[in-house]
Amino acid sequence: MTDGRSWEGNWKVRLYERVRERGYDSLTAFAEARPTASLVALAEELGPDDIAGVQVFSALLAEAERSRRVTRLIRGQVVRELAKALPNGWPAVLDDENRLKAAIALARWGTFTPETHKERVRRIGDELLARPPPPGWRPLGPDDELLLTLLPDAEV
Repeated sequence: MTDGRSWEGNWKVRLYERVRERGYDSLTAFAEARPTASLVALAEELGPDDIAGVQVFSALLAEAERSRRVTRLIRGQVVRELAKALPNGWPAVLDDENRLKAAIALARWGTFTPETHKERVRRIGDELLARPPPPGWRPLGPDDELLLTLLPDAEV
C-alpha cells in the first residue's frame, strides 16, 4: 500500500518508465499481460511504494480513450474485479454471502467506469445478479464471450 508518495513528483513519467523497464510499450500491454490482476496488484508490481491503483486506472483510461478502446478497458476491469471477489468463478448458488460478494465486485466495477458507460454497466450488473451466468464462469480477459455479448465494442 502506498503512503502518499505516489502523488509526489511526476507520477505519470515514473509509471511509464517502470512499464518500459518491464519491456512494454504501453501500460495497456502491461495490464493485458496480467488480465486478472487487480489495479492494486498492478500498481504494486510497478512501484510498491510510489504507484497507486487509481493512477494505473487513470493512465489506462487515457490510453483507452486515445485508442478508442474504452469499452474493452471496461470489460477488462470487470474481469479484474470478479477475479478478486470470486476467484473460483461465479458461484453455483447466489446465497446471501455470494450475492454480496458478486454485488460488491460489480459495484467496484462501476466505480472504475467512465460516466459515458456507467448506466450500461449498472444495467449489466443488475442483469448478472438477476440472471446469473453459468456456475464457475470466470472471465479471464476482456474478450470473454459472455462479456462481449453483454458489452460489445461501441467505439468507432
